[in-house]
Amino acid sequence: MRIAITGGTGRVGGRVAELLTATGQHEVIALNSRIAPYDDPAALRAAFSGVDTLVFVSSDGEAARVVVHHRNVVEAATAAGVGHVVLLSGLDVALESPFCYAFTNGDTERLLRASGLAYSIVRAGLFAEFFLGLVRGAGDPAALPAADSRVSLVARDDVAQCLAALALGAPTNRAHDVTGPDSLTVAEVVEQAGVEYAEASVAEFAATLARGGEEPWWVYAYCSMFESIRQDRWSRTSDAVAVLTGRPPTRFEQVLRG
Repeated sequence: MRIAITGGTGRVGGRVAELLTATGQHEVIALNSRIAPYDDPAALRAAFSGVDTLVFVSSDGEAARVVVHHRNVVEAATAAGVGHVVLLSGLDVALESPFCYAFTNGDTERLLRASGLAYSIVRAGLFAEFFLGLVRGAGDPAALPAADSRVSLVARDDVAQCLAALALGAPTNRAHDVTGPDSLTVAEVVEQAGVEYAEASVAEFAATLARGGEEPWWVYAYCSMFESIRQDRWSRTSDAVAVLTGRPPTRFEQVLRG
């Protein structure tokens, strides 16, 4: 097969490219922003020409821009006649969710289903490495607006392994919840990271981020994420990692050990 990966030089996409290349059985094309920018439909169509399977790693940045980027990718994949699209989405795709990226992920899934393309979707939980960095950057104590909410953090490598496994198989035409094995309270996550937990309001958390120099967009994104966490949208667990990869999922304490 000819397999292309958007964001193929990033942390997730790059790892998917490594895993697929290691099989030695397929032509693997790791696309980057120079070859196939998300905002250039013509370049995307050219990059997808002759591609059997596309691993669609999501864009980043402001949600409105991401919506446009993702529509460009789906339209280009449709025009190029890609045989199978493996999409990286998120666990929260509800239209009523307060999380800014819930809409972008849900919109992309709806577009993909409406396109007529064969697909497989990975709905990933919050990345453990990302969340750990957020906790460690929040000070000690880490003042977060989490209350008693839970999260099932997933290792980036587990997500990449699942994307690669789906890319090598037939389309499932459904979504797979790819999560960590445990549903932990945010306070437990913080304590395992060696930091004391402190409860904060969303406004207090936003002010802390702003004082730390975070850009306004990301202040909004992080705050809306915690509002989504408080609504219990990131706590469920699944066995998808084991089913898709044949190995147990990475536990949070393993991520902590590096």
